[in-house]
Amino acid sequence: MSLFVPPLILQSGVLDAVTVDMLVVFAIILLALVLFATEWYPIDVTAILIMVLLMVLEPWTQITPREGIAGFASPATITVLAMLILSSGINRTGIVQRIGQRMAAFAGFDRRKQLAATIGVTGPVSGVINNTPVVAILVPVIADLAHEGKTSPSKLLMPLSFASMLGGTLTLIGTSTNILASDIAAQIGAESPALGLHAFGMFEFTKLGVIVFAVGAVYLMTVGVRLLPERVPADEDLVEEYVLQEYLADVVIPADSSLIGKTVGEVLGDENLGIDVLQLIRYGERFDEPLARKEIHENDTLRLRTNRDTLERIMDAEGLTFAGGPKADAEFYPDGEEPVLVEVVIPSGSFLVGETIASSTFRRRYNANVLAFRTRGDVVRDRFEDIRVRVGDTLLVQAPPDSLTRLVQNEDFIVAHEFDETTYRTEKIPFAVGIIAGVVALPALNVIPIVVSALSGVVMMIVTGVLKPNELYTSVEWNVIFLLAGVIPLGIALQQTGAAAVLGDGVASTATFLPAIGVLWVFYLATGLLTSVISNNASVVLMIPVAASTAQSIGANAFAFVLAVTFAASTAFMTPVGYQTNLFVYGPGGYKFSDFLRVGAPLQLLLSVVTVLGIAFFWGVRV
Repeated sequence: MSLFVPPLILQSGVLDAVTVDMLVVFAIILLALVLFATEWYPIDVTAILIMVLLMVLEPWTQITPREGIAGFASPATITVLAMLILSSGINRTGIVQRIGQRMAAFAGFDRRKQLAATIGVTGPVSGVINNTPVVAILVPVIADLAHEGKTSPSKLLMPLSFASMLGGTLTLIGTSTNILASDIAAQIGAESPALGLHAFGMFEFTKLGVIVFAVGAVYLMTVGVRLLPERVPADEDLVEEYVLQEYLADVVIPADSSLIGKTVGEVLGDENLGIDVLQLIRYGERFDEPLARKEIHENDTLRLRTNRDTLERIMDAEGLTFAGGPKADAEFYPDGEEPVLVEVVIPSGSFLVGETIASSTFRRRYNANVLAFRTRGDVVRDRFEDIRVRVGDTLLVQAPPDSLTRLVQNEDFIVAHEFDETTYRTEKIPFAVGIIAGVVALPALNVIPIVVSALSGVVMMIVTGVLKPNELYTSVEWNVIFLLAGVIPLGIALQQTGAAAVLGDGVASTATFLPAIGVLWVFYLATGLLTSVISNNASVVLMIPVAASTAQSIGANAFAFVLAVTFAASTAFMTPVGYQTNLFVYGPGGYKFSDFLRVGAPLQLLLSVVTVLGIAFFWGVRV
């Protein structure tokens, strides 16, 4: 299997070198870009579809079944799988939460300290733990820090995501993008030794990562903080934040009502009515879910979620009396009780992804009501039961405290509020820290490869009790693994059909009017733009073969070009869909799509210059 095709010698232009095989591969790439950008299917399903197409069209793509499924055995895929498990082990010890609590104590009510602590903690931690779970862990910590410090969470949550991406550039294991890029570079280098490409060392690009992180931190502390909006009020009140007052109502059951003696489920359980019964209040006592079998009595108060038209119809039909409605969170629960309203963010791998609220078992499983639905910046307060849930969507949920505790403990959700009842294996912190230190140190000292080190760390976490054996499988974001396995063959097809060489020669033609460092900058910008609409891992797979071919065409340093692609794909700031961590903060921060463009575009442009100049300084652009 040839993993790299040297540049073609073109006699009459790049187009003359295009073959039918290349056109088929280009068509598959175009299909992949459309599906990734539109999210018609989950990204892992799209990746597997592309993998299958490559194998079915083997006569043109040159991808055999063995090569098609090679991504599942790729060192990059196995390493990422192991790192996800290790990150979960760290999470279960509570060490990141403890750091977050110390951070909150340090920051207090000082906004500048809050922002500095958010960036200063998130960045370094993301350098040694996969940055996606770091953000998932810290979203509730930072949201509570903001509210307690009288700051809008919108001022801190986007910097949390951006700092995690910046921290991911510090080491090889900071993000799955680095690991995948390292593996692709090693494969190309093995096929074409003259390029000088090799697997990345653990700290090979740390010096550049430190500069990128420092520049990004200064930007966020100075310019970025002024551009960040205050979408979410500093005082935590989800009823006001979601503007639910017009959709919540209390109605009293009069003595002559036909509803008396019937159950809630019998009279109001039909989903077609568009009514949710959130609470039943009887002589001051509140009853939450499950309410379907609760019998209705005279003078009961039912708290409903519905629109005003439906409310008026049901009141007229049943003779109900309007008694106002909750205007703030506190009216959902008496003083001293735990909150029963929380935001729940849907991460990748959640069973809700691709489902609707109506089709899923969410309500029955957690005795929970969904009051509002935030998707891609839009808030839906009515008739959202049939909207398909996507990664990063946020649900405003009302449920009893015990159900909320179960939500917190379930990795299918990110609950944007910290609960004191959550238990961690704090006694295992020394073991977890020692294992992570070993996983980092052994490859850095060239004792064993990173894939062996990471798998050894997983075994040690089981042996020491940091993780339980049955937690191994729930710790893995399987959609990430299938995404990697599915897109890796696409990179192979690009190379084997010569499509990468043709694209590389096309980009190399810009060297007639741009210096090599200018071509390098073009690759950074192109990768950044591509990553803004598709997966960062897919961007790396598509761009690295082209970058290597371009470098060889113009006699440039291939490692410099590969590094530019890697850094650009790891720092996608301009859109909420460009990087998974942006989706995690999208809902809790109340952001609009334009917020990411306004704050992220200047940062992306600034780092494009800093990164390219840094690469030129440390590694040189020319061979």
